[in-house]
Amino acid sequence: MTHDPDQHSSLKGMYQDYFLDYASYVILERAVPHLHDGLKPVQRRILHSMEELDDGRYNKVANVVGNTMKYHPHGDQSIGDAMVQLGQKDLLIDTQGNWGNTLTGDGAAAPRYIEARLTKFALDVVFNPKTTNWLPSYDGRNKEPETLPVKFPLLLAQGVEGIAVGLACKVLPHNFNELIEASIAALRNEPFTLLPDFPTGGIMDASDYRDGLRGGKVRVRGVISMEKKGILRITEIPFGTTTGGVMDSVVNAADKGKIKIAKIEDNTAANADILVYLPAGADAETTRDALYAFTDCEMSISPNACVIVDGKPQFLGVSEILKRTADQTRELLRMELEIKLGELADKWHFSSLERIFIENRIYRDIEECETWEAVLKAIDDGLEPFKKLLKREVTQDDLVRLTEIRIKRISKYDSFKADEEILALEKLIEETEKNLRNLTRYTIRWYEGLMKKYGKDRERRTEISSFEKVDRSQVVALTETLYLDAKNGFAGYGLKKEEPVERCSRLDDVIIFASDAKMRVTKIAEKFFVGAKPLRVAIFRKDEELIYSLIYRDGRSGPILAKRFRVGGVTRDKEYSLTKETPGSKILYFAIHTSEAESDAQMLLVHIKPALRMRNLIRPLLFSEFGIKGRSSNGNVVTKHAIEKIVRAPKDYDPTSGS
Repeated sequence: MTHDPDQHSSLKGMYQDYFLDYASYVILERAVPHLHDGLKPVQRRILHSMEELDDGRYNKVANVVGNTMKYHPHGDQSIGDAMVQLGQKDLLIDTQGNWGNTLTGDGAAAPRYIEARLTKFALDVVFNPKTTNWLPSYDGRNKEPETLPVKFPLLLAQGVEGIAVGLACKVLPHNFNELIEASIAALRNEPFTLLPDFPTGGIMDASDYRDGLRGGKVRVRGVISMEKKGILRITEIPFGTTTGGVMDSVVNAADKGKIKIAKIEDNTAANADILVYLPAGADAETTRDALYAFTDCEMSISPNACVIVDGKPQFLGVSEILKRTADQTRELLRMELEIKLGELADKWHFSSLERIFIENRIYRDIEECETWEAVLKAIDDGLEPFKKLLKREVTQDDLVRLTEIRIKRISKYDSFKADEEILALEKLIEETEKNLRNLTRYTIRWYEGLMKKYGKDRERRTEISSFEKVDRSQVVALTETLYLDAKNGFAGYGLKKEEPVERCSRLDDVIIFASDAKMRVTKIAEKFFVGAKPLRVAIFRKDEELIYSLIYRDGRSGPILAKRFRVGGVTRDKEYSLTKETPGSKILYFAIHTSEAESDAQMLLVHIKPALRMRNLIRPLLFSEFGIKGRSSNGNVVTKHAIEKIVRAPKDYDPTSGS
């Protein structure tokens, strides 16, 4: 595209125009497939080039790439890579040689070493020059298809992924036979559901697929079976990853202490086969859940169905794409039937003319004609009595064709055989007209024939299921121990000479109740500061509904307050105060209980310092009198007097006795 440099008044204006041109080119001519054939431009040009070279034998991929460069304005590398991706989908291209392995991620051999030809399926459903709209190639020397007349939901069968400027496209692959069944349902105006089917198999939860639109997602798991004791076998992997990628993710998770494994082996050949050996004492069920939680054995895939429609990108659900594809298939079949009907009519017309011309010896009328015009006029005059038997007018081209009939054909002309051929043509014409009148029924039969011919061995590979996301905190391997150095105020899994607190993993968070009545949650580490003589240091588990009981003095001489609370939601590394934050406040009692009943049952004895005229110096305190509130509550007043100590009440203590 050329630009007049004088039309831009500023550099900003020039960049706006140029960038828009570039973005439009990338979207329309490189990254996003067209709705009509489900192909990106480079894929379309590769297939057109292969059809152009097709002679039933394999062609070197390098030859196909070279021929495609007549149509594609980019280099051989991009064409070769796109062709390998098409070949690996095992639908349109019949491959020979090392085309790589999508399971292991191994690349294909160089284009000069591998060969390809179109599959019979591709020849049946992708090409028809009579229904193709042709455009000049980028250099004007050749003609290429605007879109190929594909009579199948190719986009949904193969899937596609592309990144353009400002948008991305990701259509997941679907099952061949299910697409045909859905197309038939769409033509019958019946409801249908489409869900992805991946060549790598696996187990899929598509409850949030949302018809392949933006915002949806599917979760895919590999298939992990328990072999003999201590061995897990991965036989299918999630779509979009490789066996090497899965193995690397397992090793990384083990290195980070998330799972425990002894070793891992990859025996993948035609099918995925990864063996995970477990250490002694490891639970296979828990390890399998950990593989789903921490490795690429489970992946989330976000679709984004974007296609080119009427020269611009549109976001359409896969159901809408399939409906439009089914309608387009019906329209293409209509065009093919009309073309066929015209060709049959032309053939019937000339066959009838030929019979009249030969059987009535009209060719003898031209023997004495001296000019070309006289020859044509003699034939036309001879046909005149029979023109009412024909279905259209006799043209000059028809007369010329009659003059081209050889004497040998005239001498061996068989009237009976000619009548049979004309009768056969009439039956074909009648059948074609009937199909046009019942076009939807004809399209359905065409789809059914397609499934019968090519649907064998194309059963669903991905199992549709529903499963909950694995809670990482429940399956993470407890490979470490949390230690506490209360004297110096440090904790961590690296302080192996200090007091052990509990088993943990390197993913855990730690909750800290400091002696200054501050609480915080922090990420576990080899060593971190918790403050001298902390009230509590423990692994923080969000699902634990612990109840904390606290008695504190507000300030240096303020009242004694008591409260019960739960921690609730927290922000990591943020400090929360458990008192009014009055200077000089002091924690007098701190306890933890696992249930409300246990918390209600606790009774304390508060010993008040002797003072003038004070008789009852020991007062019972029942925590059941205080409601369970949030951590920021101030608490209830226990006494305004100074106290000596707080102790637990004996089991046989009677609060009514006063002793």
